[in-house]
Amino acid sequence: MPKINGNEIKPGFVLEHDAGLWAAVKVNHVKPGKGGAFAQVELKNLRDGRKLNERFRSEDKVERVELENKDQQFLYETDGRLVFMDGETFEQTELDADLLGDRRPFLQDGMMATVQYYGDEALSVAIPQKVTCRIVETEPVQNGQTASKSYKPAVLDNGVRIMVPPFINADELIIVHTELLEYSERA
Repeated sequence: MPKINGNEIKPGFVLEHDAGLWAAVKVNHVKPGKGGAFAQVELKNLRDGRKLNERFRSEDKVERVELENKDQQFLYETDGRLVFMDGETFEQTELDADLLGDRRPFLQDGMMATVQYYGDEALSVAIPQKVTCRIVETEPVQNGQTASKSYKPAVLDNGVRIMVPPFINADELIIVHTELLEYSERA
């Protein structure tokens, strides 16, 4: 694994630190008036979800880890575990459903997702950024509302509540941005 200097750390990098695998969530480069510059890094443990704030100086060496990404198909959920299948080898992988957090309702049967591996260990899963959902219920349009500024609440077929423009009605298909959990466009 390549070693990098502490000032080269960027958000999204995976580091081996304190005998664990950590993802850099936020990086703030600080140059105080007195003393050397450093990077204040917020780290998240990929195995147990713990968070850690660490200070790395430019002369500090850290190991950067490259994870292998594999596209896999979501099959089903059982006892809080998500089961994915590799399309080439047909091997099945189980991951904790909590890894997806708020995005869990957007994972649909048969959906392709990207599973990140460190060696043979599956660490995380990423679903597509945009998913098509059906509006189950929403309020009717009120006079005086304009499409540019006002939004109204809506419930999706997966139970998630989001805000949609006033011209969207029940039983319409829309595309939802899964990272931001908000309306993107009509399907």
